[in-house]
Amino acid sequence: MAELPPTADLGTDIPPALVPADVERIHELRRSIEGVIRGKTEVVELTLVTLFAQGHLLIEDVPGVGKTMLAQALARSLDASFRRIQFTSDLLPSDIVGVSIYQPQTGEFEFKPGPIFTNVLLADEINRATPKTQSAMLEAMNEAQVSIDSRSYPIPQPFIVLATQNPIEHQGTYPLPESQLDRFLMRVRMGYPSEEAERALLEAQQIEHPIDSVEPVMTRRDVVAIQHAVRRVRVDPSIVDYLVRIAGASRRSDKLALGVSPRGNLLLQRASQARALLEGRDFVVPDDVQAIAAPVLSHRVIPRGPSAAEPIVDELLSDVAVPL
Repeated sequence: MAELPPTADLGTDIPPALVPADVERIHELRRSIEGVIRGKTEVVELTLVTLFAQGHLLIEDVPGVGKTMLAQALARSLDASFRRIQFTSDLLPSDIVGVSIYQPQTGEFEFKPGPIFTNVLLADEINRATPKTQSAMLEAMNEAQVSIDSRSYPIPQPFIVLATQNPIEHQGTYPLPESQLDRFLMRVRMGYPSEEAERALLEAQQIEHPIDSVEPVMTRRDVVAIQHAVRRVRVDPSIVDYLVRIAGASRRSDKLALGVSPRGNLLLQRASQARALLEGRDFVVPDDVQAIAAPVLSHRVIPRGPSAAEPIVDELLSDVAVPL
């Protein structure tokens, strides 16, 4: 079972725990993104949970609901590098990870890094690329490095992939293989805004787009410090037992052909720790698990028949006893 990627080496002076300034930066980051993505508080929260849990986010929905804007708002709110890859059917793996080019002057091959060597990567319409090209991102997303010609090249930290995906019934799309889906900590859907949020959106963009006024509110070092703090959020043995029971129920369910894997449960625990930290706690409670279980687990289980995964995960949660 693959481990979670290590946090970045930005120096040894990362503080061991959050300080009040870090907490305020988290609030500023949330406000900054919500100033652009209006009426999507839950989606913004899940995005921040993914970032601080060192995961990657798959955003699935129809075009025009703000998937790309969410990635841009996050990138601009962080003092970090940002690259965008527009996935198409003719995109090659080397277009993502880079290529080694022979230099006649030196008689050696020189590695030219691809756009994946960044802090925030927007993989736009990822399911329009072929499975071979999609697989080029597996090592980078799982181990934060790229291996080419027997050499490994580390990706700058922090590193998060925000991939957008159109529904698979759209023409010219390829379903993501299970190995690729597993690299995403969460899968979320943006959904249409409420009438109130859409009215505010129209009014705000009459003169200029809110994204144009977004300024960085958090540095790379801040992000890494928070990622370190997430690992120190306490998970009580009763919560561990709760996670084990949820996974076990999924494996016994007659509605699922494939239940939650140990890796999926590990990621659910890490996401719960990140959610607890965002709520201002240094310990996990059952509400943290319940709030993010469906986004973390629904793309890791396989229903029997045409049923959607999210309602089955919700049903599993309702059947498993909650620790007191």
